[in-house]
Amino acid sequence: MEDVCAILARNIKAARSLLGWSQEELAARAEIDRTYISGVERRVRNPTITVVAKVAKALGTTTADLLTDRSN
Repeated sequence: MEDVCAILARNIKAARSLLGWSQEELAARAEIDRTYISGVERRVRNPTITVVAKVAKALGTTTADLLTDRSN
């Protein structure tokens, strides 16, 4: 099973890319610093569930969706 942080990072980046958003755009919409979003996507940050929920809301998805492994 893949690390949950890797799944989260991949899903955030994929959702952000589908929307055509930069990390800056996502950060502004989620009210989180851009460097924090970058850290989550690079797996150097371990976000709280509150941060994951804010990112999910900004992306128009759910926390569960961001944590679901779709690699299989």
